[in-house]
Amino acid sequence: MSTLRLRLAGPLQAWGAHSRFVRRATETAPTKSGIIGLLAAAQGRRRTDDVTDLCGLRFGVRADQPGRLLRDFQTARSLDGARSFPLSYRYYLTDAVFLAVVEGADALLTGLDEAVRSPHFPLYLGRRSCPPAGPISLGVHPGDLNHALATTEWQASAGQQRQIGAATVWLDTVRDAGPQGQGGAVETVRDEPLSFDPARREYGWRTVARGRVSVANPHAPQIPEHDPLAVVGG
Repeated sequence: MSTLRLRLAGPLQAWGAHSRFVRRATETAPTKSGIIGLLAAAQGRRRTDDVTDLCGLRFGVRADQPGRLLRDFQTARSLDGARSFPLSYRYYLTDAVFLAVVEGADALLTGLDEAVRSPHFPLYLGRRSCPPAGPISLGVHPGDLNHALATTEWQASAGQQRQIGAATVWLDTVRDAGPQGQGGAVETVRDEPLSFDPARREYGWRTVARGRVSVANPHAPQIPEHDPLAVVGG
C-alpha cells in the first residue's frame, strides 16, 4: 500500500460541507469530497462520471498552517439592473497550508499523481476563486496513511516555521477511522461524495478520527552546546 501526498496552499481556501442558500461556510480543513473532486478534475472526469474508485481511497489531512477565517459578502443584480438578489455571505481560510493524503493501490495513485502534475481541468482549493499557490503533488510514497501524516516534513511557510521557533510542533489531523474506531474517539461527517452530478448531487457519511502528530521544525534556531570549562581550558 502507498500514499499520494498533496500540499494544499493558497491565499484563499474554502472547503464547504454545510453550505446552504446565502451562507457559504467553510470547514477548518479540506474535506474528502473536495479532494476527490480535485483528483477527478485532474483526470478530466466530468461531474456526471462515476467516482466510486476514488471514494475507495483512505483519506487524511494535517493542518500544517491553519490560517485565519475570513468572511466576505457578495451582492448581485440582474443584467438589466431591475432586480437585486439576496446578500450572500462567503467564508474562506486565508494563508492556510494543509497536507492531504490518500492511501490506495500503487497503480491508481501513480495515475493520480501524473494527473495532478498535468491536470486536464484547472485545479482549485474548494472553490473556483481559490487557485493553489505552486505545485500540489508531493509524490507517491510507500507506507500507509498514518505513517504519511506522522512523517511528512512540515509544509508551513518558512516564515511561519521561523515564527514558531520550537524544535518540534504538534499538528492537528483528521483521517478516516480504522476498524472499530482504532486510534481514539471518532465522529461522523457527511462529505463522502456519491455523485457530483449537478442534477443529483449526493453525499454519504463517513467516520473520522481526530488526533495530533509531532513533526520537526527545520527552521528552529540552533542553540550551540554550552561548555562552561571552555574558557579556562589550556
